[in-house]
Amino acid sequence: MKIVLTTDIDNLGQAGDMITVKDGYARNFLIPTGMAVKADPKNLKLLEAQRKAAEAKAFREVKTHKSLAARLSSITLTTTAQVGEEDRMFGAVTSADITELLAAQGLEIDRRIIDLPEPIKALGVYTIPIKLHAEVTAHVKVKVVKEE
Repeated sequence: MKIVLTTDIDNLGQAGDMITVKDGYARNFLIPTGMAVKADPKNLKLLEAQRKAAEAKAFREVKTHKSLAARLSSITLTTTAQVGEEDRMFGAVTSADITELLAAQGLEIDRRIIDLPEPIKALGVYTIPIKLHAEVTAHVKVKVVKEE
């Protein structure tokens, strides 16, 4: 029986693939669980419309994330840190601190998408990548200066 998968199934195929499987497997498992639909003209047309809608939505998301990335790349964040002898910081600047600095600028960014491998523990200027989307990464500059 020819079917079109609606979800990704290991060892069978990806969503949208048209495959041939045994009749009983399709009738008793794949179709009742919603993992596949019968490959008839009506279902093919419906799946094509859903695919086009998903592509359009993905395009809009990428466009939105690219505009946000451009805005983030133009921002330089400045934070102060207490330092001791030889300009050694008492604490560290973490992704949560960067999120707070971005919130002060009016940007709500989740701290989990900030790609900070380890906290910043020294004064200086750092370029921090923020992974907004699978295809879009923004880079924001963070200045860590001595607290007076």
